Amino acid sequence: MKSVKELTTESKIQHRLKDRPLCLELVNYLFDDDELQELQEYANNVSIRRLGYNDHGPVHMRQVVGNAIKMLNILHDCGIKTSLEDEEVGTFEDSMCAVIMAGLMHDLGMSIGRQSHEKMSALLAQPIIERTLMHMFPNDLHKRVVIKAMTTECIIGHMSSHKIHSIEAGIILIADGCDMTKGRARIPLAINTAPKVGDIHKYSANAIKWIGIHHGERKPIKIDIEMTSEVGFFQIEEVLLEKINASPAKKFVELYAGVEGEERKCYL
Repeated sequence: MKSVKELTTESKIQHRLKDRPLCLELVNYLFDDDELQELQEYANNVSIRRLGYNDHGPVHMRQVVGNAIKMLNILHDCGIKTSLEDEEVGTFEDSMCAVIMAGLMHDLGMSIGRQSHEKMSALLAQPIIERTLMHMFPNDLHKRVVIKAMTTECIIGHMSSHKIHSIEAGIILIADGCDMTKGRARIPLAINTAPKVGDIHKYSANAIKWIGIHHGERKPIKIDIEMTSEVGFFQIEEVLLEKINASPAKKFVELYAGVEGEERKCYL
């Protein structure tokens, strides 16, 4: 059974896609996919209970989709084309479909382990991608091929360890980095485990109060972060900023962060 947080996040995603019926149909199909749900939940079990990491399960993957939709829509509003649009091989909706699928599947590989989990995610995702695209575009081989390849690039590229070249993959990379608020660290912090390497990620994420994604002032996308203590800067500088710097969408992003009540630091 899905948690309240999952259902709430799903509702927000559906609302953001209310004017894009094709993308809404896709995301509803995936929300109802039992195998995808089981994989997401098992990935979270391995991540939190076996490895001691933050949430990498169904809530996180939905949050990444929500972040990515926000950013992709902002670029669209500013007249900036996605890579599929610019290369004239797909539409904005095709790009959105790829980003949605990648967001919901990018951490499936955590069900196997942390090392090279982005590659394992791509491997586990292929059957789900293929049957989803066959459901959505049964008579359009071109769309199935292009969206499948783009989705796979987005999944493999989300750790910034594999060089990516598309705007779509760059958006997923940043969207993943933006899910680092205190809620993501709540469960692993509550589990009584001995100190281990990697704990800084839990404590730094727990210091992030909120993250806003808005239309920017100097660039199309503005990411604004407020934290309760300076330990949160670790999460920004060692995780999010690294992802933005590796993203083909970096030139479209401005980034601000600071402790509540203090002046924001401008990173980009």
